Amino acid sequence: MRFLRFGEPGHERPGLLDSAGALRDLSGVVPDLAGEVLADLPRVDPETLPRVEGTPRIGVPVGQVGKFIGIGLNYSDHAAEAGMEPPAMPIVFMKATSSLGGPNDPVYLPRGSEKSDWEVELGVVIGKRAKYVSADRALDHVAGYCVVNDISERAFQTERVGQWTKGKSCDTFGPVGPWLVTPDEAGDPQSLALSLDVNGTRMQTGNSTAMIFTVAQIIAHLSEMMSLNPGDIIATGTPPGVGMGMKPPRFLREGDVMELEIAGLGRQRQEVRRDA
Repeated sequence: MRFLRFGEPGHERPGLLDSAGALRDLSGVVPDLAGEVLADLPRVDPETLPRVEGTPRIGVPVGQVGKFIGIGLNYSDHAAEAGMEPPAMPIVFMKATSSLGGPNDPVYLPRGSEKSDWEVELGVVIGKRAKYVSADRALDHVAGYCVVNDISERAFQTERVGQWTKGKSCDTFGPVGPWLVTPDEAGDPQSLALSLDVNGTRMQTGNSTAMIFTVAQIIAHLSEMMSLNPGDIIATGTPPGVGMGMKPPRFLREGDVMELEIAGLGRQRQEVRRDA
């Protein structure tokens, strides 16, 4: 099933899509797509739910996100593009939850930004608490999958002393959605096609088959060091084609439009603006 949240920021309501792609209001069944609800997402006939008219804003498909975790250099072809050896263990960084945004919300370049970059990524949403889980049981803890744009200010990330988090956490730098797609509908997370265009030109094309560490391995690895709780989002790395890897590099500018998609998980579209 394809779940989503709709409405203005801070006032989103839970919903799902019916077989025709129409939005149905789920708020009479669950208060939100958050917390323990994610461990047992409702299985209801969409035709029994009220149809939502118009085109409301689509928000982050899960609420009450406690952690927004990124995995770096997790595609073999992206590591090659960056001129770096594939890591022996997952590279882990955090994105501030204040960076979260809806899939079609504007992206704002922060003050001083000259090297902001795009990264289409497979997002994983935790449904059941995971601690010390094995890789062969890790996917049992997944509520569903989604599209993430792990936008990164490269100068903040690599030229300012400290952790990658600096370049990953700017406001609006974490568009997620449009949908939370349940594992039975998403299929094998290691065989999903990803793409991203800027101003109508294809920049990234990849497939999750090229991931160095699988979704299951990532969850198992993280659960050795921290509890993963319902609503936590993991961005699992990006394929080649980021602006930093181009010759010469190409970074986002005010007025650019990013459009990204993962097969079966939906599309995003963001207009780039400059923060006041």
